[in-house]
Amino acid sequence: MGAVTYPNEKVVEFIERHMVPIQVLFDSQPLATKFNIQWTPTVITLDEEGKEHHRTVGFLSPEEFIPSLMFGVTKCHFDRGKFSEAVEMSEKILKDYPKSDAAPEAVYVRGVALYKSTHSAEPLKEAYKRLQREYPSSEWTKRAQPYGLL
Repeated sequence: MGAVTYPNEKVVEFIERHMVPIQVLFDSQPLATKFNIQWTPTVITLDEEGKEHHRTVGFLSPEEFIPSLMFGVTKCHFDRGKFSEAVEMSEKILKDYPKSDAAPEAVYVRGVALYKSTHSAEPLKEAYKRLQREYPSSEWTKRAQPYGLL
């Protein structure tokens, strides 16, 4: 990723705007053990307190890496109960990278975040319908199937 993805202008811009990057060799101790890094590249999205919220392992092109990073930010917000911020970043993924591997999970998390902030089942039903329509073979469509019964 060092030759293709990391130097990409859009990747650099996103990281500079939303993250504090730290590059660590996969066998550097104690971090490799603390974060269970077994292979390279491993990209982990942590919050300000060092808690992990998202991880990718292996090469990603810039077109997949950016939405993966965006989803890491989404998960940080979601896991910390900042549902409006999670919804906002999910919507950005879906607008800018609708064909990315991160998109189906962004639909799912967006629906759950809206449910948790409104206590209305409608966003869950809408998420399932969208997943069926746009990502019918995604594992997230299968996971959202019960929402179709609401």
